[in-house]
Amino acid sequence: MNVQVVRRRFLNYFTEFGHTEVESSSLVPSNDPTLFFVNAGMVQFKDVFTGAEKRDYSRATTVQKCLRVSGKHNDLDNVGRTPRHHTFFEMLGNFSFGDYFKQDAIRHAWTLLTDAEVGYGLDPDKLWITVFEEDDEAAEIWRTMPGVDPARIQRLGAKDNFWSMGDTGPCGPCTEIHYDHGAHLGPDGGPATESDRYVEIWNLVFMQFERFADGRMEPLPRPSVDTGMGLERIVAAANGVYNNYDTDCFEPIIAKAAELAGVSYGASDDTDTALRVIADHARATAHLVADGVMPSNEGRGYVLRRIMRRAIRFGVKIDLSEAFLWRVADTVIDHMGEAYPDLERRRSFIAEVVRGEEHRFAATLSKGLSLLEDALAQLDEAAALDGDIAFRLYDTFGFPIDLTEIICGERGYAVDSAGFQAALEAQRERSRQGWQGTDQQTVGQVWRDLSAEHGTTAFLGYTADEAQGRVLAIVVDGESRGELKAGESGLLLADRTPFYGESGGQVGDSGALHTEDARATVADATKPVASLIAHHTTVDHGTISVGDTVNFEVDAGLRDRTRLNHTATHLLHAALRTVLGDHVMQKGSLVGPDRLRFDFSHHKAMGSEELQRVEDLVYGEILRNSQVVAQERTLDEAKAAGAMALFGEKYGKQVRTIDVPGFSLELCGGTHARRTGDIGLFRIQSEAGVAAGVRRLEAQTGPGALAWVRTRDAALKGATGLLRTGTDGLVAGVQRLLDDRKRLGTELDALKVELARAQAGDLTDAVREVDGLKVLAAEFSGDPGALRDEADRLRDQLGSGVVVLGSRAKGRVQLVVAVTKDLAGKRVHAGKLIKSVAQLVGGGGGGRPDMAQAGGKNADALPDALEKVYELVAGS
Repeated sequence: MNVQVVRRRFLNYFTEFGHTEVESSSLVPSNDPTLFFVNAGMVQFKDVFTGAEKRDYSRATTVQKCLRVSGKHNDLDNVGRTPRHHTFFEMLGNFSFGDYFKQDAIRHAWTLLTDAEVGYGLDPDKLWITVFEEDDEAAEIWRTMPGVDPARIQRLGAKDNFWSMGDTGPCGPCTEIHYDHGAHLGPDGGPATESDRYVEIWNLVFMQFERFADGRMEPLPRPSVDTGMGLERIVAAANGVYNNYDTDCFEPIIAKAAELAGVSYGASDDTDTALRVIADHARATAHLVADGVMPSNEGRGYVLRRIMRRAIRFGVKIDLSEAFLWRVADTVIDHMGEAYPDLERRRSFIAEVVRGEEHRFAATLSKGLSLLEDALAQLDEAAALDGDIAFRLYDTFGFPIDLTEIICGERGYAVDSAGFQAALEAQRERSRQGWQGTDQQTVGQVWRDLSAEHGTTAFLGYTADEAQGRVLAIVVDGESRGELKAGESGLLLADRTPFYGESGGQVGDSGALHTEDARATVADATKPVASLIAHHTTVDHGTISVGDTVNFEVDAGLRDRTRLNHTATHLLHAALRTVLGDHVMQKGSLVGPDRLRFDFSHHKAMGSEELQRVEDLVYGEILRNSQVVAQERTLDEAKAAGAMALFGEKYGKQVRTIDVPGFSLELCGGTHARRTGDIGLFRIQSEAGVAAGVRRLEAQTGPGALAWVRTRDAALKGATGLLRTGTDGLVAGVQRLLDDRKRLGTELDALKVELARAQAGDLTDAVREVDGLKVLAAEFSGDPGALRDEADRLRDQLGSGVVVLGSRAKGRVQLVVAVTKDLAGKRVHAGKLIKSVAQLVGGGGGGRPDMAQAGGKNADALPDALEKVYELVAGS
């Protein structure tokens, strides 16, 4: 009963009973901006459950990839240490949208779990049922289900067996099925004992109520079912295994990690924990990168980076010194690529991204260890490492607190755990405040009601710039209105329109509308919900009312320029994939009449030759003047033809494809040029990074590109005129100027140093012998910018000794301590010495044993502080 069999049997069972098999959505939710990651099977159906979206099926089944590593589900530090904590996991689910309810949901679950022919053949005597204490209906269904022992049905409270989408909205009781792993793991008594012996494997949620703000709960007119079963848990149960990591969900991945480390799984607890962490995190890493998440220092990318670096740290613990995680991620693809084809398609890209992050962390790890060593060097015996420093190591350099504690313990120091926890909680609070979720347009109840009432706005703009439509509704500030008078503005909804509503990166159309007695300006067109187009309307004169027939007029000039830019964006996308590789995915775009902007996944800046090759490919298609073919087809037909589906977009069963034959085929609902030759001139204006792993190109087409070229030509002529050279000599002329500037800068720096020394005089007169050491403490009256260089020079001049220099400027103090290598850290520690001196001038600082810098606020105290140096060295 391997993982492939368990996964496939689940889907086959429910498709046999009329469920539509739906692909797993991306780990990045497209319909819920409040979520970092998809964490349950129902997320992609959330709008269906709430009624905001309608689909052409009422039953569905999925195997959904999920990630639980943030918010209330953040158990990252437990992963690898327990049998069932995971970052990435798969959730099996069956869903009813107002179709069947409790009776069928319970019957299907019991049959699939216990029937060996169609399901998993679990022993009924090992299954326990929990039911909400007030749900008599579900309890009775279970009591009369053949094969169920009523003694193993338990009634529990709302904490365990009642589900809600939020404080308000759909909610209802749930019933859970638990697997008894045996008396050796805990007491008798079933799940009510909360013993780890009883593992929940399937949760059946019955959405039958609507909860209101005042606490009332009213029955829903069409109750629904949402179920979820953890794939890893059911595979373990089906194979009589307690630990999820001891199943083939993980075994091949753990084996690869063990092979790379030259260790054996089962040899020791510490080794086993490290191997489990690496296996789990490699799964999460591969799927996140495949779904377009790049490691970074913010948002989802930060979560990915934390996961990857935790895996790398545990690799170091088992002596994996070379980059290894990318190889383990490659094994994940071998193991899971059949179920998730995106993994296989992006194999090379995943390897490159992961390997790059491993190299970056190697450098970061070294810096973190250097910070820790410096901090420990300044501690007194039996002191504790400051909690803020421990947190900085954790947050900036990726050190887990236990690693910091181990290193400190080896040196005989403790760690201020309370201070670390306080800093960690403060960071989590900032994160919670910062991640409130964003949405381009707040969808009020009025638009959901209008969608339910009127269905879909008919879009006529593919073939027409002008059309008639009937006004169905007018919305002002989220409320329905009957009319708009002269000077008033609002959102106008019609049954049909030629105006394109902003979506898919293309801006909305603008233009005008009129009736016999009124005229209005349309500044924009948007989609408050996916099915409706709202016209942002201001009435110029007259009155426009609900029920009026209006004449729509799109600004044809702006639309035509937008068409050119949109088709050029498709050509650009295809060219980028040809030049850079098929890992390139669109991450965002803006297509308007004046320019195009295209964001795409790529891990490094493009070179000038790559940019030129991309431009050449686009130009080649423009010169071919191919017809741009738009076609309606089913989603399955489009995918079979090789059409690219864009990341984060949601598609129905019927889709529209835009085909530039032999070059580009994409799913797209936007407006396009009729032939590629219509684009005319195409120029890339800029290429830059906008986030970790995301690059941005900006470009122009047609008249906009021509204007841009003319501006560049004018600048070129101006530069050649100033340098009195031709275009061919421009680069050489600029290089001569830069060389001259560099030479003059070097000469100026040398003169500044000589001047500073002359102003400072001979400071070696201040050298004294203290306990056999030569110590120089003096005020440097030259340029403060040369303070450190002068300290280095004097230290070299002493040969063996201590140099402390201070300078005053604008009421503030700068200090430098330099100690020769034969004394550094043995007789005198520069970082500790400067800390004491800086306190005397109202400041602070620190540094390495041989060199340290500090500042202070009390300039008048500098002479006394420098005199105190000799005493401090004597007491060191």
